[in-house]
Amino acid sequence: MNISSSEVIYALNALLGEGGILESSQDMSRYAVDWAGDRLGSPLAVARPRTTEEVAGIVEFCHRHRVPMVAQGGHTGLVGGALPDAGQPELVISLERLNQIREIDPLNFTLSVDSGCVLQTVKDVAAEHECDFPLSLGAQGSCQIGGNVATNAGGLNVLRYGMMRQLVLGLEVVLPDGRIWNGMRALHKDNRGYDLKQLFIGAEGTLGIITGVVLKLFPQPQETRTALVAVPDVFAALGLYALARRSCCELLSAFELIPRACLELAFEAAPDLPDPLETPAPFYVLLEITASGPVDLEAMIEHLFDSGMQAGQVLDGVLASSDAQAARLWRIREAMVEGQQLHGEHLRTDIALPISTLGNFFNEANRAMAAISPQTTVIAYGHLGDGNLHFNLLPPAELDLTAKRVLLHALETELFAIVEDYQGSISAEHGIGRTKQTAFLDGLSELERELISDLKQLFDPDDLMAAGRILPRVTDPAIHYQSQE
Repeated sequence: MNISSSEVIYALNALLGEGGILESSQDMSRYAVDWAGDRLGSPLAVARPRTTEEVAGIVEFCHRHRVPMVAQGGHTGLVGGALPDAGQPELVISLERLNQIREIDPLNFTLSVDSGCVLQTVKDVAAEHECDFPLSLGAQGSCQIGGNVATNAGGLNVLRYGMMRQLVLGLEVVLPDGRIWNGMRALHKDNRGYDLKQLFIGAEGTLGIITGVVLKLFPQPQETRTALVAVPDVFAALGLYALARRSCCELLSAFELIPRACLELAFEAAPDLPDPLETPAPFYVLLEITASGPVDLEAMIEHLFDSGMQAGQVLDGVLASSDAQAARLWRIREAMVEGQQLHGEHLRTDIALPISTLGNFFNEANRAMAAISPQTTVIAYGHLGDGNLHFNLLPPAELDLTAKRVLLHALETELFAIVEDYQGSISAEHGIGRTKQTAFLDGLSELERELISDLKQLFDPDDLMAAGRILPRVTDPAIHYQSQE
C-alpha cells in the first residue's frame, strides 16, 4: 500500500497529539546529527511518543503502510545506526519523552525504567537508594538506557561488571509489526528455555524497539581508590594488569591504557589540566578499585605499586588523595577524546582482542600503519582489562577531506585484517550500524550470515525497522511509500 508523507504525518499527529510530531527542517535538524557531527539524511518526520502503547501504535501504523522507521535515543552513537537514511526518508521514532522511572527495589537490587531514561538519571536514582548502576560512559549525561541496551554498551567498568548484556534482567520490546513483548521480569535466575531478551540486546534496533528495561543494581561502593601509573610499554601494562587481577581480585573495576600522545591531546582540549607526574612516560595506566565493605584499599594499591616496581613494570605513579584529584585523573580520560575531535576527520575504532595478545598486536598494528602512512598519528588507548582498544588514527593535517577519507579507509582495512589474524573483533562496544557493515559482513562465514539474515527475516520480513543497519537494506520498491506530494 502506498501512502504519502503528509498522510503519515496527519495520522501520527492524531495518535500522539500536540508536540508528538516534528516535521519542520529546523525542528528535525538535531535528529539527523550524532555526537561526532556525522549527518546522513533528513527524516520524513520525528515521532516523540510518551508511552509504550504510543510506540506500538506508531510501529503498527508503519507496518501496515510500509513506512521505514528507525528508533533513536540520545544521539551518542558512533556508527550511524540511529541516524535517518540519506537515500530513503525514514520516520525517526525518538524515545526522549519515554523517560519514566517505573520501580526501584533495593532489596532485590533491581531498577525498572523506560528506555528513554538518561543513563546519569538512572545512576542518580540508584544512588539515592544506596545502590549502584555501574555502567560508566563519557556520554552518560545524554545517552539513553534503550540505546545502551540496543548497542550492548560497555564503558569503563566492564572488567568488573560486564557489558550491558550482563546488566539487564528484563525487557519490554515493541516488535516490527506493533505487538508488545513484555519480558519485564526482575528475576536474577530464570532458566525457562530460550532467553528472548538476549536477541534484542546488541541488535541495534533492527529486531524491535526497546521501551522498558529491568536493570541489575549493585551495592553502592563506600570506598574508592584511583591511581595513575607510568609504565614503559604495553607489555609492562599487561604484566601490571595480571598483578592487579590477582592482588585486587574482584575489587578492580577499571584498568585503562593511555599512551603519552593521549595526554597531550587531553591538555590540548583542557589546558587547565595539570600533568599528573613530573616526568613524562611512554604509557600510563589509569586504574580504580572499589569496595562496599571494610577493606583497606590504600594498602592494597600501595602493595600493587611496590610489586610492580620490583617487577620493572611501574616507573612512577600517583594515588589520588581526594575525590577532586580522582576526578582530575578521570578528566584526562574524557578530555583526550575531545582532543581528537579538534583534529577533524579521523578514524575511530573499538576493536577487541584476547588480552594476552594485546602487546604483540599493538606493535604489529603500529608497524603496519606506519608502513602505509608514516605521517599518520596512532592514538591507541582503551580498556586494557577487557581487551578493548580504541585504535584511532589521525591523518596528516595537510591532506584535504577526500584524501583523508581514502587514506583512513586503507588504514582501517589493513587494521581490521590484523584484528582478524589475532581472532579479534572489529567492534567491542560501538556496534556495526552502517559504517562497519562491509567489514562485518566480510568477516562472517556463510552459515553465520545465513543465520543472521534468517533472524532479521523472521522478525521484520518487510525490512522496515532500522533497514540497512548491520545487514544491507532490502531494495524492494513495493515496500516504499510515496515521498512526493
